[in-house]
Amino acid sequence: MKMHFGRLTIPMFWLAIVVLASGQPASAQQSGARGLAPEFTHQAKDEWINSGPLSLKSLRGAVVLIDFWTFDCWNCYRSFPWLNEVDERFAARGLRIIGVHSPEFRHEREPQRVAAKVHEFKLGHPVMIDNDFSYWKAIGNRYWPAFYLVDKRGLLRYRFAGETHTGDRRALEIEKRIGELIDE
Repeated sequence: MKMHFGRLTIPMFWLAIVVLASGQPASAQQSGARGLAPEFTHQAKDEWINSGPLSLKSLRGAVVLIDFWTFDCWNCYRSFPWLNEVDERFAARGLRIIGVHSPEFRHEREPQRVAAKVHEFKLGHPVMIDNDFSYWKAIGNRYWPAFYLVDKRGLLRYRFAGETHTGDRRALEIEKRIGELIDE
C-alpha cells in the first residue's frame, strides 16, 4: 500500500496504520446506511481493458468486487494471485471483479503500459483506466490496493485496504463477505 505523508497528517497516518494492521474491514458507510455505489466514471472504449465500457447498473444481480490498483505498486501486484483465485472460485456463483487502475506516476497513465501489465499479471477481469482519479474520488478511495464490495442491488457494502494473500485474515474476511452477499 502506498501512502503519501504529504497528504496525511501524522495522527491520520498512525490511525490508518492501526486500522490496517488490525486486519479488520471498515464498513463502507460508518453509520450503517447503505448507499448506491457510484457509477463508473469512464465510458470510452479505450478506457477499458478486457471489456467494453461497463456500468454498475448493468452489473445488478451480481456481487461486484472493485479493486483499486496501480501497476508500480508492489502491494497491488502481490495481491493479484489471491484476486485471481477469488475470481476462479466465485465467478460461477455471481461474483464480478472490476479493476480500477488509478496511476500514481506519469508513466502509469499510458494505456498500452497498463494493458501490458494486465497481461503480465494474468488479469482476466475488466479493468477501467481512471487516469483522472474521477472514480477514485467518487468512491472516496485513499489506498492502493483497496477492495470494495457492492451487493446485487448496487449498494456499497464493504471496503478493505492493503495487500492481501490467500489465507490471511483480510482475505478470509473478504471471502466470507463475498459468500454472504452472494447468498442474499
